[in-house]
Amino acid sequence: MLLSLRIENFALIDHLELEFGSGLNVLTGETGAGKSIILDAIDAALGGKVSKWSIRTGSDRALVEATFKVDRVVTEWLSEQEIELLDDTAVVCCREIACLQGSLRSRSRVNGVLVNRQLMDRLRDRLVEITAQGQTVQLVAPALQRELLDVYGGDPVLQQRSVVQAANLECQQARDRLDKRRQSEQQRLQRLDLLQYQAQELTAANLSEPDEPEQLEQERQRLSHVVELQQLSYQVYQALYQNDAGESAGADLLGQAEATLTDMVTYDATLQPVLDMVSTALAQVVEAGQQINAYGASLEADPQRLGEVEERIRTLKQICRKYGPTLEEAIAYSQSIQAELALLTDSGHSLEELEKIYFQCHETLTSQADQLTALRRVAANELENRLVEELKPLAMEKVQFQVKITPCPPTATGADAIAFYFSPNPGEPLQPLSATASGGEMSRFLLALKACFSQLEAAGTLIFDEIDVGVSGRVAQAIAEKLHQLSQGHQVLCVTHQPLVAAMADRHFRVDKHVVEGSQKPDSARKAGKKGEVSTTDAEAIHPTLPLERAIQGLREEDPTSYILQASERTVVRVSVLDNHQTRRQELATLAGGHSAKDAIAFAESLLAQAAVKHNGRKTNDNK
Repeated sequence: MLLSLRIENFALIDHLELEFGSGLNVLTGETGAGKSIILDAIDAALGGKVSKWSIRTGSDRALVEATFKVDRVVTEWLSEQEIELLDDTAVVCCREIACLQGSLRSRSRVNGVLVNRQLMDRLRDRLVEITAQGQTVQLVAPALQRELLDVYGGDPVLQQRSVVQAANLECQQARDRLDKRRQSEQQRLQRLDLLQYQAQELTAANLSEPDEPEQLEQERQRLSHVVELQQLSYQVYQALYQNDAGESAGADLLGQAEATLTDMVTYDATLQPVLDMVSTALAQVVEAGQQINAYGASLEADPQRLGEVEERIRTLKQICRKYGPTLEEAIAYSQSIQAELALLTDSGHSLEELEKIYFQCHETLTSQADQLTALRRVAANELENRLVEELKPLAMEKVQFQVKITPCPPTATGADAIAFYFSPNPGEPLQPLSATASGGEMSRFLLALKACFSQLEAAGTLIFDEIDVGVSGRVAQAIAEKLHQLSQGHQVLCVTHQPLVAAMADRHFRVDKHVVEGSQKPDSARKAGKKGEVSTTDAEAIHPTLPLERAIQGLREEDPTSYILQASERTVVRVSVLDNHQTRRQELATLAGGHSAKDAIAFAESLLAQAAVKHNGRKTNDNK
């Protein structure tokens, strides 16, 4: 359940903190007041899509934080993800959004732990189910209708669909092997002969390490310059450790310096660090002299090995010219032709054997797809009956609904073409959902569908953005009662323009848009100490075709660190909790069509009275 929401500098919201309750939470307000912005903020907190326009004009950063109360299942899942709870049941989902120098960045945290998009999506599915405006359009897509049916069928259908997917993959692989084997036998033999020759040549080259040419070149240089290396190593040895010419070596000089410093330290202990450094240098020089002497003694001319190295280098260069250009690519090519050789020879499988394997795989796929079809038909029958029962209270007493399952060639999703057929009017034949339902009918259909899935979904919070759009009167009342019914088992958050729906709220919020005086500048401008200013007049002059907020935002994007935005007026969104009878009655009257009309006030009063009866009935049932 969503407990609270904190928003800072998101869209038109400068700062907002809301606390939600169980049951039905309703947001009302004038069109364009910013109700959907609050739902967008919840979506953003749970990893939803954001853009540069999500950040309030004049700010470089936005923050959205949603706190949820979770059940044992979500708690155990979070524990598996190594995310600890702040207390026994609270989960805080935070999204930070920043737009710096035109680059949009965001970070998501769960209880303070940074998480990626994939984990956030999985958590979102366990917390909320958002039904946005325009989602009814998606319902007509056959792929979505098939997915809905499979989800409604539960684990038996989903598990069988996974079996079908595996069988389809195996069948496709068998078909690919068969198709390749059916190529012209002459072409196959020619290709086989070429690959065998290349494989033999590459195998004889004994390729193993991609950096072998560099290693061989280094060895060749050493073997080619043995005499020079011996002479130079002896010179280094004399300079460091022992000089036959009677001159002092580096070790001798450092030894003298060490002895002198030892005497000096007796009188001044502050020179001890210098003495330590000289002593360390002496030890290192002695060690280096001994190592270079051993290196020179180990050098030995080996003409035979030099010849072997040069021959190996020539061989590798030839291999790289033919199969490279690099040795790494030649090695990869060698591995690829080995795989192709195995495919061409088919590990002894003849064409007839491959055909037999393919037909066996196809029969398995068909059989598994038939089982999936049978499960889908059972699920379709249950969904038809359940959905009709949910639609009838929504002013569709004579509605007809059918999940039409038509055979098609088997694929990874089965051998069924799924289509929802619908007839809301008595005497009219069933037709595809996309060709039949009006906007209001689609809204009711979606709501009824959500009711069917409410017991199956793990999410504790159901969010509806104007699910009642396009309806009025008796239909609006039916939708209100359906939302009230859903709120008995889930927390429901709903944006609505219908007084009939708003009256049923357990918690009622009014969203308003206000224009306030003030100026604001982006964080980057404050830090950089920029003095350039953009007034509302400047913004309108430079971007005359854009709304004022967008015009100022456009200037900020052109040089986000160069301007201090000084708008004489700013638009902000404010939310009020309507927690008493009088304020709720006034808001319902406003939704119904007026502030002072006696009829509107009386209508609002009657709605609240009816809602009170419903709520009292629910409390009575809960007590029982």
